[in-house]
Amino acid sequence: MAGVRIRRSSTETRARVLSAAQRLFYWQGIHSTGIDKVAAEAGVAPTTLYRLFASKDDLVTSYVTANAESYKAWFTEATRPELGSARERILALFDALAEQVQPDRCRGCPFLMTLAEFPEPDHPARLAAIQTKAWVREHLGRLTAELAAETHVAEPAILADQLVIAMEGVYATVQALGADGPARHGRLLAEALLAP
Repeated sequence: MAGVRIRRSSTETRARVLSAAQRLFYWQGIHSTGIDKVAAEAGVAPTTLYRLFASKDDLVTSYVTANAESYKAWFTEATRPELGSARERILALFDALAEQVQPDRCRGCPFLMTLAEFPEPDHPARLAAIQTKAWVREHLGRLTAELAAETHVAEPAILADQLVIAMEGVYATVQALGADGPARHGRLLAEALLAP
């Protein structure tokens, strides 16, 4: 029925706005996407959006935080203990990464893109992106420490950093050269790093 307004709770409306922001910020860029566009995409008035988010910076930080939560869940699932040894779990992560960076679902790493758009060292969105990258490094550090206990890895912390660089390389190259470019060799690089 035309003209009928759907009543949503503030939680539902917030989720709707964040979903719209996710699509627009990720695919079109944060600075190039205005609040009015996010509000229109979410089907809410800008005043409603500002009742839920104090500012665009608040919305952007919420967007990065929501991405971080889903990314950590993806990463944890991709490296779950049931997949086998630490080596097998690390390689499973790179298999999952190859799927994640396909063009229909990936334009690059949202955290790297946030870091590029917000160079201010104390911007909350930048800090949230950095925290996510640090979490990845710590998680890989735990896996390489586990690998060192299983095998003869001499420097598990260095290996973790090398794996971080390999992952970041996949995300960075997929933007310019596509999933069929150098990004497709991410697992091969991980295998070489993990070789005894």
